[in-house]
Amino acid sequence: MAKKYLPLTICTAILVLIVGLLGGISEEIPPLKAHPLPPTLAQWQDPTNSGDYFEQVKPTTAGYLVWAQFPVKVYIQQEQTDPAIAPDRVQQWLEAVSQAVQEWNIYLPLEVVQQPDGADITILRSRPTLRPSLDPSTGQLQLPRVRSAETRYEFYIRKSQDAPTVLSHRFNIQISPNQAPIYTLPSARHELGHALGIWGHSPKETDALYFSQVRNSPPISPRDINTLKRIYEQPTRLGWQLPNDIGN
Repeated sequence: MAKKYLPLTICTAILVLIVGLLGGISEEIPPLKAHPLPPTLAQWQDPTNSGDYFEQVKPTTAGYLVWAQFPVKVYIQQEQTDPAIAPDRVQQWLEAVSQAVQEWNIYLPLEVVQQPDGADITILRSRPTLRPSLDPSTGQLQLPRVRSAETRYEFYIRKSQDAPTVLSHRFNIQISPNQAPIYTLPSARHELGHALGIWGHSPKETDALYFSQVRNSPPISPRDINTLKRIYEQPTRLGWQLPNDIGN
């Protein structure tokens, strides 16, 4: 039986303010440093020696997309906003996304929160927005293919009265409610992998972060976790105190 592939994508949305900070005022942003490994990843061992796909993961201008404070707060959209979607389909979507969170929670501490304010990762039950791009060779606008899921991130300055001011990030995930329920779980599993730090794709279809979705979607693999562990060993600017805030 021929495999059925569905396109997946990762996209970025970076705040202009932070682009300016990262691009031209280096003394106002944290230097690249590695955080201690989270205990769940420090204890992880792969008895199968399956390897990883770390070379496919690219750092951002802020370094690798590593979380430094745990648990990572995840908001899953609960309310029904589209009356055209049947209640049972909404419930199936919620169950699939919640299961994906539980699966990743084994490897990094996650906490589902009831309000989007303050969430590190927001998961919305909505079709990804089509964003036209300019073809430099023709000068014409092109619409991308319809996608079933999309992950975007942004950097921001996190300020708190009881904690240092740090460079931080947050993710917004859109997962369509219109795809078949059997594809919602692998979509959520895949996009959450991006949001937890795997900003790239595996070339092997036996990994949850494979670049396309297959009919028999795999669970989170040892290669996925090996890759995640290597990412969390890398330097980043995220989660570190801003130099001009030290001593304040």
